[in-house]
Amino acid sequence: MTTGATRVAIIGTGNIGTDLLMKLRGSETMEVACFAGIDPASEGIARAKDLGVPVSSDGLDGVLEADVKVVFDATSAGAHRSHAPRLEQAGIFAVDLTPAHIGPLVVPAVNLDEHLSGTNVNLITCGGQATIPIVHALDRVAPLKYAEMVSTIASLSAGPGTRQNIDEFTRTTSGALQQVGGAAAGKAIMVLNPADPPILMGNTLFAVPEDPAIDEEALRASVDRMVEQVSRYVPGYRLKVEPVIDRQWTPWGERTVVIVLLQVEGAGDFLPPYAGNLDIMTAAACQVGERWVQVQREGLVAA
Repeated sequence: MTTGATRVAIIGTGNIGTDLLMKLRGSETMEVACFAGIDPASEGIARAKDLGVPVSSDGLDGVLEADVKVVFDATSAGAHRSHAPRLEQAGIFAVDLTPAHIGPLVVPAVNLDEHLSGTNVNLITCGGQATIPIVHALDRVAPLKYAEMVSTIASLSAGPGTRQNIDEFTRTTSGALQQVGGAAAGKAIMVLNPADPPILMGNTLFAVPEDPAIDEEALRASVDRMVEQVSRYVPGYRLKVEPVIDRQWTPWGERTVVIVLLQVEGAGDFLPPYAGNLDIMTAAACQVGERWVQVQREGLVAA
């Protein structure tokens, strides 16, 4: 643990919270001062105790007693809606890993620095973290009138929280394809694949530029730059193939459809590598925390 590290807390002791704990233990700028849930017998709390991490089974009440600057909420959309106002009142910066959509929607590679002066940021969804960077990369070269993403994850990586939040996943991701990615319209679909052995997280993106006459070289270069940028904090993030440019002629005229296939392999910090859908969320959360601490120390954002 680094001397002078910023004290942070995690609320939610399930798979996502535990994976985030493992990642944050390697941070040189953040110290996990409280790992909190509501079940004192949870496996996550037992594991954190074994690691010497302070724990609490009093939920948010335990977090608020821990004197922390940042809280990572890895509970559920419903729970975060009750947590958010109390965290704001306490002056604690909240990083929301649920699809509650209370604070501004943030993808670290796209718009992180725009929202660090607030009190709450929302990390959208796993599918959003995977595909919105590419939507943004396409839109900055060829403005998009439509973007549709299909996120396919292993059934074994979809715990109770993920399954309970599928409706929120669809709504939040669809909106974020527009609000953060830049597309004029968006649609999101999640597929749970029961294959055994489990598949890696896969994401298929279909994007339709407003003008079918696009600069293919510039578009592919923009995507490559974005993939490199995301992979700095999500090492298992990669293109399966180069973007496909499909020119179509319809009764309504010519259109171009850009098809991008992405794969996310987890780092294996706690969760298995096939759980890239969970890993991309915890990796994004770490990136937000690291950057928040950095700007606070540099005095770029008032404490």
